[in-house]
Amino acid sequence: HLVSTGITPSGDIHIGNMREILTGDAIFRALSERGVECRFNYIADNSDPLRRVYPFLDKATFEQHVGKPLCDIPCPCGDHANYAEHFLAPFIQALDRLGVSVEVVRADEAYRRGDFDDVVITALTHQSKIETILQEETGKEVADDWSPFNVICTDCGRMTDTTVTGVDPDAKTVDYTCRCGGAGTVPIAGSGKLTWRVDWPARWEVFGVTIEPFGKDHASKGGSYDTGSRIALEVYGIEPPLPIPYEWISLRGKGDMSSSKGNVITISEVLDVVPAEVLRYFIFKSSPTKSLGFEPGLPLLNLFDEYAAAADKGGNRAVDLAKVGADRPLGIPYRHIVSLLQTSGGNIHRIAEILERNGVEVTDMERLQQLVDYASRWLETFAPEEVKFQIQDSLPERAGELSEEQKRVLAALAEKLHHGMNADQIHDLIYEIKEDLGIAPGSVFKAIYVSLLGKDRGPRAGWFLSSLDMDFLKKRFGEAAAA
Repeated sequence: HLVSTGITPSGDIHIGNMREILTGDAIFRALSERGVECRFNYIADNSDPLRRVYPFLDKATFEQHVGKPLCDIPCPCGDHANYAEHFLAPFIQALDRLGVSVEVVRADEAYRRGDFDDVVITALTHQSKIETILQEETGKEVADDWSPFNVICTDCGRMTDTTVTGVDPDAKTVDYTCRCGGAGTVPIAGSGKLTWRVDWPARWEVFGVTIEPFGKDHASKGGSYDTGSRIALEVYGIEPPLPIPYEWISLRGKGDMSSSKGNVITISEVLDVVPAEVLRYFIFKSSPTKSLGFEPGLPLLNLFDEYAAAADKGGNRAVDLAKVGADRPLGIPYRHIVSLLQTSGGNIHRIAEILERNGVEVTDMERLQQLVDYASRWLETFAPEEVKFQIQDSLPERAGELSEEQKRVLAALAEKLHHGMNADQIHDLIYEIKEDLGIAPGSVFKAIYVSLLGKDRGPRAGWFLSSLDMDFLKKRFGEAAAA
């Protein structure tokens, strides 16, 4: 079997695109586990044309390149070989971080090698048949000057303004004219690309694709898969691959992700704030037919802990597919790491000391540092303000707003807190005081957070207070009770 995936690198390759590559990876892993001979490739459609100047591009610079193959356009930052590589390179790096082992095929190289020569000739010599299929499946008339092959004009460099006027199967050349006035005869190899609805079934023939995941838009009635299947059967004489359609991933509050609209979060951005296993788990915990909404704020924090809990429990197929290399769980919720990071000032040894005091044996300082680094970047990039906090150097002015009953809670805490208490013991003490004084939980926790942070809310109280110096806490609560 050959599991095949792909995308056009016309913009940032984002986590919405990740569903295709990871669905393919899951299929590849499942087949390999069962002893089935299988390959897995990713086809970068880097010879597709630049359709327009996208919002993230400089209009003055890129207007002249609209209609040219992405692989023939200069890199936006100047650090890569071309426009396509600018977006493809970080994606390939992300695949390595995600533990995806896949053969990357660049479309321009395959065409230039002549891999597509025969399928191009077949398409051009069966053009009328293909036109009939397209009209019957889509219900739309094909333009008079339509051709299944888009030639790159040797004069202007565009492939969207050319028309094929002839083909020589023996010489493997095509004749063309262009709106710019250019014309000529060029070899098929490296001179253009089949239009999408023909290119897709053609690559099934060229590479021997047997299984392919793709977005729901291609699976709609009269869509690319329907037309591709008929072209595969009736023109190329092959069976179409097993289809694995998937739903899209949306960015909550902003709709479906789109590189051309700039409405994206890149895979690398997410991998900077959570381990690869968490991102893989996000994909695998739901069926490909279920739409997913991604939110990099608090829901991502919760996703981290959901994965850790599922991994700890075991027997979860989504967790098995999510694993990348050796699994090294730390045994502490990610939100606690976020809290400890802020209370400790990022001091890794102080964090380890607090964890040990709370019954978490830290045997892997490197893993702990990795998690602290993830949490630090998450706080900088995606964390909502309600999660961020800073211990106030002096009693906040807002302590003067506390009620008498809240001050009694703080006075009791100042009296009963003692050295060596862990998070669970502090949690139990807070609830014991609450019950003794008959005060609502919300009022109790507000008093704690206001006196320490100057805010109504904060991290989970037990862990939070256990991470602070006990003498400081007793002094601060005493000051707040007397305010």
